[in-house]
Amino acid sequence: MMTRRFTISTAFLGLLAAAWLLLSQPTPGAAQGQAVSGTGALKFRVLFTSQHLPAEAQKVLKAAHGGFAVDRRSGKGETYFALPGAGIIQISSDFKKTRMLPTAPEMRDTNMHNATIWNAPDGTPYLSFPGNASNKVFTTTIDGTLVHTLAPPDGGKDLGHPTANDYFRNKGPFIPTDVEQLDGIVYISTGYSKLDYVLTARVKQWKPFEMEWHDLAFGGRGMGVGQFGTGHGITVPPGTRRIEVADRPNSEVDRFTRHGQYLSTLRTPLGSFPCDIAYEGKYSIIGALHGPDRSKGAPIYIYEGDNLVSTIMAREELGLANFQHIHNAVMREVNGKLYVIAQAWNPGDFAILEQVTQ
Repeated sequence: MMTRRFTISTAFLGLLAAAWLLLSQPTPGAAQGQAVSGTGALKFRVLFTSQHLPAEAQKVLKAAHGGFAVDRRSGKGETYFALPGAGIIQISSDFKKTRMLPTAPEMRDTNMHNATIWNAPDGTPYLSFPGNASNKVFTTTIDGTLVHTLAPPDGGKDLGHPTANDYFRNKGPFIPTDVEQLDGIVYISTGYSKLDYVLTARVKQWKPFEMEWHDLAFGGRGMGVGQFGTGHGITVPPGTRRIEVADRPNSEVDRFTRHGQYLSTLRTPLGSFPCDIAYEGKYSIIGALHGPDRSKGAPIYIYEGDNLVSTIMAREELGLANFQHIHNAVMREVNGKLYVIAQAWNPGDFAILEQVTQ
């Protein structure tokens, strides 16, 4: 009997050891180490690296040059972005899973420079992507089905400003860098072109979905108030009717009414190149292409109101070697904890960061 008890005990201990070994293995893509970066209560560590992405996305990640859209509807929380050569990727609301969505070839094989999610009056969600190299804006359903392609202005449509009208009349290229939607009007930044205006289109009908160019344009390239050095990301802060445009070389985010009237400017540290701004509760987050010190990797800034409250240095302090340039970052709060999803450029990379709480 003693021998039998010993045998059972040994087997049981073996099972416990095997279970411990299994549970101690890292989640695929999960980062190792406890390096943190940030300020005060807004410190973060790496939760997932690029190994967390589907294999198709990992193969083309070095070409990443886009941004994220978060589904903020009640009970949702999924995040969407696209990679050239792979297509649209969905990140689950709890960050644990990622998957590819079926993507039309004309979208899959070109670059989607950013992404936005928005809802029709009946609550139907849509995704819109600016194709900077294809000179089009693509709109899909939430499952990635392409429903509309906005072609460049043909030069015969009144876009609401003589400079914009003349630009397209003279065959200037349409190079969209970001899109946002408010009240059925789609705002499109064009900072990679000499035009550098925010153009607008409007939803003509919902079913079948159809969009057409609208007669409102504002901004323009220059150093004056309400002008851009490079109008890059464009954002409508939740609960507002305000348009915000990240102006990279001028180290600022410019704010406008929905009619294009200049309101104010949020300044970032001089020498920073803010790519976009995104909001989560009382905070906003800015991914910068460069920081004030070009010898270091670019920062991710977190603001509370207009006050800079935390700076994350992903390369120097978190060990993400490819994060020399940040092209986009968004933030989510889940169960009282903040998370950052960030994308690097040249070379492209991806990471999810988790707030470190005491």
